[in-house]
Amino acid sequence: MTTQAPQFPGAPVVRREARDKVTGSARYAADRAPAGCLYAWTVPATIAAGRVTAVRAVDALAVPGVHSVLTHDNAPRLQEPDDPILAVLQDDRVPHHGIPVALVIADSPEAARTGAGELHIEYERDPHDVTLTEDHPGLYTPEEANGGFPAVRDRGDVERALADSPVQVDATYRMDALHNHPMEPHAATAVWAEGHLTVHDSSQGADKVRGSLAQAFGLDPERITVVSEHVGGGFGSKGTTRPQGVLAAMAAQYTGHPVKLAFPRAQLAEVVGYRAPTIQRVRLGADLDGLLTAVSHEVVTQTSTVKEFVEQAAVPARVMYASPNSRTGHRVVALDVPTPSWMRAPGEASGMYALESAMDELASALGLDPVELRLRNEPATEPDSGRPFSSRGLAACLRDGAARFGWHDRDPRPAARQEGRWLIGTGVASATYPVLVSRSTASAHAAPDGSLTIRVNATDIGTGARTVLAQIAADALGTDPAAVHIGIGSTELPTAPLAGGSSGTASWGWAVHKAAADLAARLAAHSGPLPAEGIATTADTEQETAEESPYARHAFGAHFAETAVDAVTGEVRVRRLLGVYAAGRILNARTARSQFTGGMVMGIGMALTEGCGIDPVFGDFTAKDLASYHVPVCADTADIQAHWIEEDDRHLNPMGSKGIGEIGIVGTAAAIGNAVRHATGARLRELPLTPDTLLPYLL
Repeated sequence: MTTQAPQFPGAPVVRREARDKVTGSARYAADRAPAGCLYAWTVPATIAAGRVTAVRAVDALAVPGVHSVLTHDNAPRLQEPDDPILAVLQDDRVPHHGIPVALVIADSPEAARTGAGELHIEYERDPHDVTLTEDHPGLYTPEEANGGFPAVRDRGDVERALADSPVQVDATYRMDALHNHPMEPHAATAVWAEGHLTVHDSSQGADKVRGSLAQAFGLDPERITVVSEHVGGGFGSKGTTRPQGVLAAMAAQYTGHPVKLAFPRAQLAEVVGYRAPTIQRVRLGADLDGLLTAVSHEVVTQTSTVKEFVEQAAVPARVMYASPNSRTGHRVVALDVPTPSWMRAPGEASGMYALESAMDELASALGLDPVELRLRNEPATEPDSGRPFSSRGLAACLRDGAARFGWHDRDPRPAARQEGRWLIGTGVASATYPVLVSRSTASAHAAPDGSLTIRVNATDIGTGARTVLAQIAADALGTDPAAVHIGIGSTELPTAPLAGGSSGTASWGWAVHKAAADLAARLAAHSGPLPAEGIATTADTEQETAEESPYARHAFGAHFAETAVDAVTGEVRVRRLLGVYAAGRILNARTARSQFTGGMVMGIGMALTEGCGIDPVFGDFTAKDLASYHVPVCADTADIQAHWIEEDDRHLNPMGSKGIGEIGIVGTAAAIGNAVRHATGARLRELPLTPDTLLPYLL
């Protein structure tokens, strides 16, 4: 074993898979090409509601190379899956536009796609409703929002407090649906061999996929192997099992050949989840000193008729600011739409846009600096639960960010600064994200040749998990990270939770730290050469993670933005974007900065370019590809800085870390929107802030 000084915590160690990715040697789910592999192409429904009455496959089967066509009439029967969206090709029902209604299997992708175009499908159409409104007659109050949060929480008497407040804000904010669009589309390669199913799947958690496949196909999980070794982005859309793995396994079972399937990007919006559109009414009451007397945040959103998913957008308001009176609630309507799902920072990203925009409006009504307003309303304990915070670095983030950004040098008057045709403004917003952790297992092994191996079924979705886990293990073992081999991304490894909710490193790292520390102790107690089989340890954090913390555990951040608005065209440019975060101990400065920056870039898209409505006539999303769904590019992200404060929180995990993957996005859109308001004097309450929406206020 080497005895070099460990590079932990915080060392900017280069991601160990970087060369594999840039040279193309990293293998993704669709890169697998087993012998005799066939290719599948999904055929989406072209109606929004109804049923399939007939599928004529003669012309499709006549295409050279086409092997089979699966429909609800001949597809293998599944048992009831753990998620209703996985019950594909099981009946003739069409609950929304774009659901797969057929699968063409051929000996090449080109033949499969051509065959799909030759299918003739007939439908019986039902009336459909795909339009979300705040007064929809089908709205109801669910029991829970996503994450198991109560749908409604009340403290005090909000209505009376609002009526008695000398300063009030009552504003409604709207957001369209947002789509994940990871660089790697959702893909799977499935092989059946002697009753054992192996699936290479583009997912954020191989163990979760294996469990879903086991239930759907009625198999013992031991008869299934799922591999998710390299994943080209997920952003939540690969956090739950998606239909590609089920469809590929069905096709492989039906044909007796390995089958590869990759959803075309044009189909992704309707089969892999999306951030639900929301209509959010925020009412704030304050006294003349800017102290909040009432906070009301009420959310209207949509789900599908397939299953209930309720975006928890009002939940952040239960955490952020002190107020004796609070009401936070969610209402939802089931429409003939695809099922919404997780998208990076679900709940927080949507809800904090509305809350932080309303806080900016309150600061304006009070004539108070927006940073100072937030500082005056810092709570001593978590407002909704009353629990003490394990640590709360928001004030430090606001102060540090204001100093770095030069916030206090600005002219607070709206529409007061102009450079030629450009109107210049600055804005600020706070951010929060909960500290989440799940049970994980891991193993550590020392071989006689001095090599060290950590095995854990973590998934690296581009965040550098391999590298950080090696640093965690190296710290516990007292060695250099380069000496530690990491095995991840397969159900053949010790079970671990998925990469999601900014919980991956905390969950896997806890188990890795525990296994490595145990191995270090055993090595220290061992004398003489290691046995031929080496020394191995295993760890399970079931007991540690099952204990409910008495503390409210959250990461916090502050975003500062400078925007320039073209007074002639309405174009918005983000000149500067700065984020400062309080996220526990930063385990790798290089990968952390990448995560924070990536979140802020996604926030730029949320604020300025991304958004997708549904055509009320046909029931489909209007943006079908990256040409029509605009994500930020390098030209949109000129000056982005990410910083963090030193935070020593003893109530988290052995590493002292909080999640960092999602907090970067949470406050960005609000900061940009607030900056646009400061630049133009116009308050727009609907995202994205596109030129056509701004122009009427500039003419």
